[in-house]
Amino acid sequence: MKPRRIKKRIVPENCPFCHNDTEPELREFETLRRYISERGKILAHTHTGICSKHQRAIAQQIKHGRHLGLLPFVE
Repeated sequence: MKPRRIKKRIVPENCPFCHNDTEPELREFETLRRYISERGKILAHTHTGICSKHQRAIAQQIKHGRHLGLLPFVE
């Protein structure tokens, strides 16, 4: 049997929110839009390079923005 190859994705490991010492905010919905796929899904922190603390905050802000109508549920 052949060993399976695992695809490794090169992702930056530095969180832009930790680097700038800021928190994700709902008012900056253009920034939050970068963390949503073209189909409207929230991208995982392994794809975006964000730390887990800020990934949870981004997910909450995106969900809140969807209910307020600032961000779409589906593109």
